Amino acid sequence: MLPSVRLAPFALVVLCLALLPRMAHAGAQAEEPLADSVRTALSSAIGRSAPALSFADARQRQQCETWAGSLENKLLKRKPDELVRKEFLVTVCYEAKRAGLEPSLVLGLIQVESGFRKYAISSVGARGYMQVMPFWSRLIGTGDPASLFHMQTNLRFGCVILRHYLDREKGNLFMALGRYNGSRGRAEYPNMVTAAWRTWKGADDVLGTTRVAGADGANAGVRLVSQPPQR
Repeated sequence: MLPSVRLAPFALVVLCLALLPRMAHAGAQAEEPLADSVRTALSSAIGRSAPALSFADARQRQQCETWAGSLENKLLKRKPDELVRKEFLVTVCYEAKRAGLEPSLVLGLIQVESGFRKYAISSVGARGYMQVMPFWSRLIGTGDPASLFHMQTNLRFGCVILRHYLDREKGNLFMALGRYNGSRGRAEYPNMVTAAWRTWKGADDVLGTTRVAGADGANAGVRLVSQPPQR
């Protein structure tokens, strides 16, 4: 029989904090009124059941797998399990392209928002990899905020929401990122995401020419979609 161990109050607090999900730094993304047509489009883009990978063809799947393979070493320390790491990267690629976004941009946003922590929770309650606020589940999802800790569900919500903000800001990525973070018009957050984006960007060369607008909102050579394509 093991001897009982008494912890001092301070040590007990430290232990309890260590067992909690790690906090993430995220802004207070505002809940804004949605027109019925917009809510319907976003709900359709999210879907009513748990999302699954449904590539258009073998070539699209191979592109995402090649993209993921080129980044596995960079993510090794953050995600040491090979299967988890590959599944995460392939899903990021799939959900980003589904929403008309560059996968490397999504990785940059995840790096800033949650540090690649699946169960991260911010001080304002944003959840998961892309720090999705629970109200989005009520507005366009099933109403279950716990689902935002599901890897692909979180990535789908985050990508659809960022696509929505890009459309609202007419392709201006600087303003869309600020809106995503709840700091619209301020430079700190868009600058952090843009800097992180650059560290992943080279891998996108294998994925074709889909691009999002630059931080200045320039749209030359950019393909923007009004709604995420449905699968």
